[in-house]
Amino acid sequence: MAIATAVYVDGYNLYYGRIRNTRFKWIDVVRLFEILLRDQDPTSELVHVHYFTAMALGRFASHGGASVAAQEAYLRAHEHLYPDRFLKTLGRHSMERKGTLLPAFNPDGPYDRTQRTRVWKIEEKQTDVNIALAMYRDALSGHYGQLVICSNDSDVEPVLKAIREDFPHIRLGVVTPRHPPDRDGAKGRSVSSSLDEQADWTRVHLLDDELGRALLPLRIHTGRKPIRKPSHW
Repeated sequence: MAIATAVYVDGYNLYYGRIRNTRFKWIDVVRLFEILLRDQDPTSELVHVHYFTAMALGRFASHGGASVAAQEAYLRAHEHLYPDRFLKTLGRHSMERKGTLLPAFNPDGPYDRTQRTRVWKIEEKQTDVNIALAMYRDALSGHYGQLVICSNDSDVEPVLKAIREDFPHIRLGVVTPRHPPDRDGAKGRSVSSSLDEQADWTRVHLLDDELGRALLPLRIHTGRKPIRKPSHW
């Protein structure tokens, strides 16, 4: 019997944890999780992929307005290819317009809060709350036998714990967007133990082969203007 499954992707966690500085920015997250779930348990049926992010701020992005356009194209590609399966939820960025005073870093001396420097401090807001609400509502709906979070952020641990306690029949999976160990054995950031403790199963990294098999088409026909992979991606 197929296990109806919903996946919740923390877009920024996936990007900065695994995709940034690789050739996999044009990743098809629906296809990726079809591959991962089939490998994990062939009885899993991917029903929905919830994608959580905040739109880039052009003035701070590496490629300015082109970065914003690339993100918009990426989201539109998924919405066109998977109109019934891909669901996006947008948070926002917060920023102090006059900058934020933070203690200066001094590796050779003690912490001194009086020595401050003004910096641009940009924070993504609402994503953790949006993920928690979506997961708990889906658990409550009774439509799913398995919920899978793609994140390595311990801030989502409380909702996993709540679902574990309130809906013990639902299987919980965690996919941590991490690089596999390199040839020297370096593993980078460790897996969040708090997430792993709440999960029935955990994938501790994403392989290049898995990502390479799940790329969006370079050109997506829409009946109007086609959606193309951004040139700087």
